[in-house]
Amino acid sequence: MFRSILIWAALATAVAIPTVAAALSPQLQWRQPIYIAAGFAGVVALGLLLVQPLLIGGSLPGLSPIATRRAHRWIGGLLSAAVALHVGALWLTSPPDVIDALLFQSPTPFSAWGVIAMWATFAAATLAALRRRLRLRPRTWRLAHTLLVGIVVACTIVHAILIEGTMETITKVALCLLVLIATLKAIADTWGWLRTRRRAAA
Repeated sequence: MFRSILIWAALATAVAIPTVAAALSPQLQWRQPIYIAAGFAGVVALGLLLVQPLLIGGSLPGLSPIATRRAHRWIGGLLSAAVALHVGALWLTSPPDVIDALLFQSPTPFSAWGVIAMWATFAAATLAALRRRLRLRPRTWRLAHTLLVGIVVACTIVHAILIEGTMETITKVALCLLVLIATLKAIADTWGWLRTRRRAAA
């Protein structure tokens, strides 16, 4: 019980500290509410990226396998919604900047990484939603989904690190490192599962 409480408390702390630090940022002064909402949607999305690999890797105690998969799907939906809110709110504040970013014509280096992460997020969510209709073999589906998630995480981290925005630098880098470590572990576990399936089929 103590170990379970400690793990959940650590996860909550890892997500809450960067969020609180962003909320206390002096850069929020005189900003429009829609701009603040866009920024915090991005912060929430980054936090959810930490939860997802921990769920799929079975690292969060107290959840049955069925509950874990269900939570993974729901949080995947929330992640996609947070990304959509992030981009949509930025569109409302400055449509030309968003158009330039989507066309990869923005002068800011972080924009291209964010756009790639966005499309990879939507692609991973769509692939998950259409899994049964596509009738993909488990190995094929997991390989494709893992590849897309890897792109999402890598591009999101670069995007977040390059932005000098409301997130405090040290807590932002720490959260990005945690996301990277958790994702790499999940990818390694998936790779091991794929190799086991390949050997079984041989």
